[in-house]
Amino acid sequence: MKGSARPVAVIGAGTMGHGIGMVVARAGLDVRLHDADPQALVWAKSRIEYALGRSVARGNLSREQREGVLDRIRLVDDLGEALEGVAFAIESVTEDADVKRSAFVELDRLAPADAVLASNTSALSITLIGSWTRSPERVVGVHFFNPPDRMPFVEIVRGVRTSERTIGSARALCDRLDKETIVVADRPGFATSRLSASLGNEAWYMFMEGVASPAEIDKAVKLALGHPMGPFELGDLIGLDVRLSVLRTLHEELGERFRPCPLLVKYVEAGHLGRKTGRGVYEYHDGNEQSDA
Repeated sequence: MKGSARPVAVIGAGTMGHGIGMVVARAGLDVRLHDADPQALVWAKSRIEYALGRSVARGNLSREQREGVLDRIRLVDDLGEALEGVAFAIESVTEDADVKRSAFVELDRLAPADAVLASNTSALSITLIGSWTRSPERVVGVHFFNPPDRMPFVEIVRGVRTSERTIGSARALCDRLDKETIVVADRPGFATSRLSASLGNEAWYMFMEGVASPAEIDKAVKLALGHPMGPFELGDLIGLDVRLSVLRTLHEELGERFRPCPLLVKYVEAGHLGRKTGRGVYEYHDGNEQSDA
């Protein structure tokens, strides 16, 4: 990957997708950020501009560098155009098997034959995703973490038929992005989602049982366990609907210890999904300021 002039496509311009696109562009690579919804692209552009503006204000990026990053990001609503000539395509659509299957069928059909097809899934089987294509050897998991521009780690997931060349390409891209990596087997929840989901789900049960408030549990996890964010803060950032989807997958694959807490289910049913809706466990004003809900 190093030294390659070929662009990278990021499919899905949501919270993770636009963040991944920005990281790739900051590493000096051209990016095609695709979403079928033009409004999603408008939103993604505004969030990228906001994030880069904050980096300039903090002195982490010059104004010239900011303009260079923006120049390397091309917003595209046509998938064929987004995939033309790319070396790497990173799928970051919603965590739903049917949606991802549709995406990978099209990626397999439209991407160059030598392009790596990667999924940012946090829970779905890479082997299964590969089976939706004609070339499962080029399918790999590249699990980024939110926010992608600040989290230094990517989990690379090897499907049963993923080739060594594909793993090598994924490592090389992550090296170019200045990310630390591990390579894990394609097991439910991989390494990180399994651990995070278990802790987060237990925190919800503690909240439901009246052990402590979400703010108190978050404080304990940060100060006693050394985590940068508490489980409720993290859930609101990721999206409680995403949290619930991961737990349901793990519950189906691994059994009762991952049964989603009923209170989490109620919050999602109520539409309290976190920062993206203005309310999750906490309330958010202007998308950032947090207060108890």
